[in-house]
Amino acid sequence: MRTTATGLLGSLSTKGSLVVDARLVEQIADFMHDTAFFIKDASGRYLVVNQSLVERHGLEHKSQMLGRRPCDVCPGEYGRIPTEQDAHVLRTGRPITERLELFWRRPNVPVWGLTTKLPIRDGRGRVTGLIGISKDLTALVSPEEVPRAVAQALRHLESTFDQPVSPSTLAKRAGMSAGRFARIIKRIHGVSPMQLITKTRITAGSRLLLETDSSIAEVALACGFADHSAFTRSFRAVTGMSPSEHRRVAGTAWKPGRGHEDFDLLQKRHRLLS
Repeated sequence: MRTTATGLLGSLSTKGSLVVDARLVEQIADFMHDTAFFIKDASGRYLVVNQSLVERHGLEHKSQMLGRRPCDVCPGEYGRIPTEQDAHVLRTGRPITERLELFWRRPNVPVWGLTTKLPIRDGRGRVTGLIGISKDLTALVSPEEVPRAVAQALRHLESTFDQPVSPSTLAKRAGMSAGRFARIIKRIHGVSPMQLITKTRITAGSRLLLETDSSIAEVALACGFADHSAFTRSFRAVTGMSPSEHRRVAGTAWKPGRGHEDFDLLQKRHRLLS
């Protein structure tokens, strides 16, 4: 018998008399245009997806994803990484929370997101599936709302990310405690200060890989990494591929003057934080 979302989750009950059918979760998720939402069974196959996730994969209908795993939807590295993430959650029962990840959209713009995957358990505590979201990271407040001291610290990061920098040094530059600085950064950008540093460096590295012929080692040093290996580890952690793989795949897809065919092919292969 094929597992269904309703069978996996049942009904969502409150302490009162309200009972919400699991299908309503899918309906409300379709209104989350900046968030990919999904429910998967014990084998990592999609049971529920929202329309945003479907469109991120370059598809038109949810039926094109249901019953399939990420590696079935996106061949290669783009599908392998989320499939391995799912297997880890399903095998260990340990959640993945707010993992910083990067993907690309037309026209050659990096888009960052935070991915969370939580195990679903039955009455006996056994893992029977997972539920997750990947939310796009966008500025949560306008530039005018950012405290001046924090804005100065962020400008410092943007101009010196090739040098040693840490959350504590940024907090000190802003003239506040590390805890207060972290809370403000989370409110502004939706990430921790360390995630913001990584995001800044990887974004710069991604562009250098596509826009210059610099070696991987040169890009690594230009973006504040100790060496080629450190850059590769960080880059793979948030993109699912090595810098050289990214340069080859993304660079080919977005060459100026090329048609949309290469991009569309890449989109269909892309994991897009799922």
